[in-house]
Amino acid sequence: MRRREFITLLGGVALLLPQAARAHEPERVYHLGSLSPLPRDGLLTVAFWDGLRRLGFVEGQNLIDYPRGYGLRTEQFAEIAAEQVKARVDVIVALGNPAIRAAQQATVSIPILAVTDDMVGSGLVGSLARPGGNTTGISILATELDGKRQEILIEMSPGAHHIAALADSNTTASPQLEALQVAARARGVELSIYPIAKPGEIGGAIDAIKAAGATAVNVLASPVLNAERRVIIERAAALRLLAIYQWPETAEEGGLAAYGPRIMQIGREVEARQLLKLLNGAKPADMPVEQPTKFELVINLKTAKALGLTVPHRSSPAPTTSLNEQAHPRPI
Repeated sequence: MRRREFITLLGGVALLLPQAARAHEPERVYHLGSLSPLPRDGLLTVAFWDGLRRLGFVEGQNLIDYPRGYGLRTEQFAEIAAEQVKARVDVIVALGNPAIRAAQQATVSIPILAVTDDMVGSGLVGSLARPGGNTTGISILATELDGKRQEILIEMSPGAHHIAALADSNTTASPQLEALQVAARARGVELSIYPIAKPGEIGGAIDAIKAAGATAVNVLASPVLNAERRVIIERAAALRLLAIYQWPETAEEGGLAAYGPRIMQIGREVEARQLLKLLNGAKPADMPVEQPTKFELVINLKTAKALGLTVPHRSSPAPTTSLNEQAHPRPI
């Protein structure tokens, strides 16, 4: 990766990552269930397993992963969750609201390690500090960050009067979409929402965005939209749409811009440590849901140039929100 191809703005303080109090039991073999729309080689899963190796787990030896838990469609979650409960896995790792709900419906006793956009707002846990039930995990502030990304996209599109949001109807709630539209109107910009329910609808939605005259698209937080990011990046580039994404790594893969926590850090440093605590006997009900506090704005200069955008190497900080981060430039 050439240092001049990206601009990164780093905001916030580091994630608070206290080390697990003790290692796993050396002679025990643990069984891990997974419910994920992402493939087994997706960035989050790769980072997660890298973190587990650092904690002393060896896949196939002291930790066995359930093989049918990845790349699932929404309608498959309930069946696979029931299989994993029957197999008596020690923990189910669930990614995204539909997967988490399927796991919760399948079991009230097996711990669920969840990663999703808004754990409390979606009604998946009672509170961040004391989740209750058998679910804990990571809530990635998607509601706030989707709004922040919209602000950045408008700043990157001077003179734009019409932008769009690509939304996963299984993930993003109507009140959140309405809040985004209100915020856009306050900036004198029309925001059109294009919901999709399954991957096959993404290409048509992006074509419709272009046909409607929108010049930029906010790709809202969603495991499905992340899994299909290559399709979105390529289609947006072909149609010369400005696009902003959830994970900084997506901009490094060719997307124009991204703002949020790094998916690799979440998987390697937080999710892996939380799993260790659950395998050591921690009760999900009493184990606080964690949130990221470190965010990066990454702009792909090569993609920007192809779109005819001029981006200064020292950009101003992203607009201030209630997240209260103080950004400063750092080149990659």
